Amino acid sequence: MSAPISDTFAQQLRQMRTDLIAQIRAQRGGQLGRAEAAPDRHDDQSGDRAQLGAERDLAMLLDERETAELNAIDAALQRIASGDYGLCQACGVAIPTARLHANPIALRCVNCQSQQEAAQGGVAHPTL
Repeated sequence: MSAPISDTFAQQLRQMRTDLIAQIRAQRGGQLGRAEAAPDRHDDQSGDRAQLGAERDLAMLLDERETAELNAIDAALQRIASGDYGLCQACGVAIPTARLHANPIALRCVNCQSQQEAAQGGVAHPTL
């Protein structure tokens, strides 16, 4: 991949990272994690422990998803730095630029991603 194209994707990835971090901070109300903030929104005396537990579980799942997305962005930036960005990690073929514009953290070409999802029972991975 040419340097100007790599620079374009690097810029897009850095913006995605900045936006995701800002979104996380806004949702958490600063540096406090959702799981820690959830008890503050409900009085423990209300007897609604099931809802509180469900909110904590959801918060933990969201934190895991956001962490995975940040890791995928960082990994894509590393691939740009190493010169491996835009190559399918399964077959080694160049991932079409249109796919990378749509999903700059893509690890695989469409064909290999489809095969991966079929092998997993149709479950899409966040790093399509």
